[in-house]
Amino acid sequence: MDYLPVLDRLPGLIHCPFWTGSSVWITDLFWTPWMLLTSSPSRSLTLADAVQSPSTPLTLQQTKNLFQSAARQGNDEVAAMKANLSVDLLMTLQTPHSAPSEPWAPRESQFLNVPLCHNTNKPRVAVLQISPEVTELWRSPLTSAPLTPSGAGTQRLRWPRLQRFYRQNECCDWLKEYKMRHRVGIQIRRTVESISKRFFTEVPCVGQVLGDSFAEIESLGMPEHFCEDELLFILNSDERKSLTLKYYAKKILYFLRQQNILKHLKTFLEQPAEQQSALEGAVLVDQYCNPLADVTLDSISAQLDEMAEKVKKMLRIKNPSHPSLRIAQGDHFVIEDFELQRQVVCALNSVLYEQLQYKGNEFDYYNPFNSYIHQVLLCRTGIPISLSVLYMTLAHKLGVQLEPVNFPNHFLLRWCQKPRGSEDIYDFVYIDAFGKGKQLTAKECEYLIGHQVTADYYSAISTTEVLLRMVGNLLNIGKRGEGNEKSYQLLRDSLDLYLTISPDNVQYLLLQARLYFHLGIWPEKVLDILQHIQALDPSQHGAVGYLVQHTLEHIQHKKHPVTPEVKRRSASEHLEVKYSVGLIMKHKRSGYNCVIYGWDPKCTMSQEWITTMRVHQLSNGAKQPFYNVLVQDGTCRYAAQENLEPHSGPLEIGHPEVGRYFTEFADTHYVANEELQTRYPEDMNETLGTVQELYNRLTPGSGSQEQASATDQTDHQATPV
Repeated sequence: MDYLPVLDRLPGLIHCPFWTGSSVWITDLFWTPWMLLTSSPSRSLTLADAVQSPSTPLTLQQTKNLFQSAARQGNDEVAAMKANLSVDLLMTLQTPHSAPSEPWAPRESQFLNVPLCHNTNKPRVAVLQISPEVTELWRSPLTSAPLTPSGAGTQRLRWPRLQRFYRQNECCDWLKEYKMRHRVGIQIRRTVESISKRFFTEVPCVGQVLGDSFAEIESLGMPEHFCEDELLFILNSDERKSLTLKYYAKKILYFLRQQNILKHLKTFLEQPAEQQSALEGAVLVDQYCNPLADVTLDSISAQLDEMAEKVKKMLRIKNPSHPSLRIAQGDHFVIEDFELQRQVVCALNSVLYEQLQYKGNEFDYYNPFNSYIHQVLLCRTGIPISLSVLYMTLAHKLGVQLEPVNFPNHFLLRWCQKPRGSEDIYDFVYIDAFGKGKQLTAKECEYLIGHQVTADYYSAISTTEVLLRMVGNLLNIGKRGEGNEKSYQLLRDSLDLYLTISPDNVQYLLLQARLYFHLGIWPEKVLDILQHIQALDPSQHGAVGYLVQHTLEHIQHKKHPVTPEVKRRSASEHLEVKYSVGLIMKHKRSGYNCVIYGWDPKCTMSQEWITTMRVHQLSNGAKQPFYNVLVQDGTCRYAAQENLEPHSGPLEIGHPEVGRYFTEFADTHYVANEELQTRYPEDMNETLGTVQELYNRLTPGSGSQEQASATDQTDHQATPV
């Protein structure tokens, strides 16, 4: 229910900022039938008195339940709104030192004085005086701790993540903030709920971002942190429910965070080259490819500061007067003496590779995690460029100037052995961060790649070029992918980054247009990209013309959506279909676990696919029912009926696309969402009947659930569905 109009009807609800510690007038807020506020108007009560019965203290949860109960009994919008506000106010003022299950301690200093008065022109008014102690608790860092499960015994505020957006001494209008956050929450939820209906048939199973649908979120004009907070609220709700809502909320949050990171990247690229940090650039790349992870420049820098302190500790043992020991965090100091530099490099190698055990990831070289700086720090493995950024940053913190070298196939660092300004490649030592800090001559570098190179490849490069090399590695990994959701998403992300850094690269612009066209998304953007390519390089008119023609056809097709095919089990051509959507299955031959999200009465794949997959070797061939299944390993497969059997012990399927088709995991099966049920209208009843028969969860004549014995499960598993 939208309570905002009700808020506007409450006269004089709040007449001054809420977080200032001054008096707050709240009209008719706490006047619900059950409360003990019918005493003499002259009596002064604490808030603890108001929410407790005379003998038994109420917990915070009990207080909340009483408020909500009063709202339900009154069946009145105004009462409901008052209850909602009251719960928020109570939860906000609850001391963070008390667990939600503990009674409210009636200590006046921690709560509010509530002098009651009577006004003939208005309903009774409660004047709430916020004590300084409560104000301080509200502003305390303790109240901004991460949201934790209710059983953990820590305080839960209604919107705990928002507190960091308000400065300690800032004067805020609580009612205005409440109304805006409430309005944003309603609009975000409506937008997320509508996406499934509009894009269910259109989005391929790879689950890529939904393109122009996100314009609705951006057009709200609301504070960005309110939008993100509502999306996080959806994602943090019951794990097994609202799966479709969470599926699209996650995609929207992914998109919004990426847009914000791109803004920071553009600002970073506009800085003078000497002010650009390779570490900050690497963090931005990491954040863009992992927008839902908690990766910040501050946290990464703090970890590197700790590593630098370890190096200083080792330096102190060998040279207590070393100038690096006097460098404070954030200082920019360069050691000129070569011998002192050598001591730093030796200590750095010892700490990084011997003490902390960092190494090059030779066994899983093409894992994108090797390029993400937070994963490099976590796993202590990486590829040449990521380890070089780490090594170079640590050296800079200790006063040694190293430069990045864009050596082919193996990124290196160079360390000048002569006075500054020399560009002779033989005046440098080249450091292989991937090879445990091994120091190489120019000639030895060629042995790494097996052939000679020109002197240009030994030159130092800018931070922008380092980022292009790093993103280029991710691009190549994405192109090597298996055509699943992860590889497509990596390819999209790395293309976005590359074209943000180098927007006129025709090769990658064309690749981006082809990728979007292949995935069937964002056709309007495809046309914009193609127009840009044509302006940059008219010789590409052939490829551009082909894509323009087919993209226009796609746009025209979107204007006339096809009515979804409805498959009824009762139809004569579907009588051989044994299983239904939502059932959790196991593949008899491959052994993988999966959930059914669609079926065909017979194989509908091409003859080439049928031959490649050797379908003719099956006893029933291609004329038996085939099922679309989401597999535990994240793939989507098309399986023959004779190869599937109901799982003996149903379990959740950890596939990223589950939420696209199902709204809930119900212990024994998945519940299809509205869109999937429209296409298979008779399957849910079939699924419910099947799981009851298979797992014997329901006892005849009662609604209680019982766990079937292992013997019963085995017997039922062998019985045809």
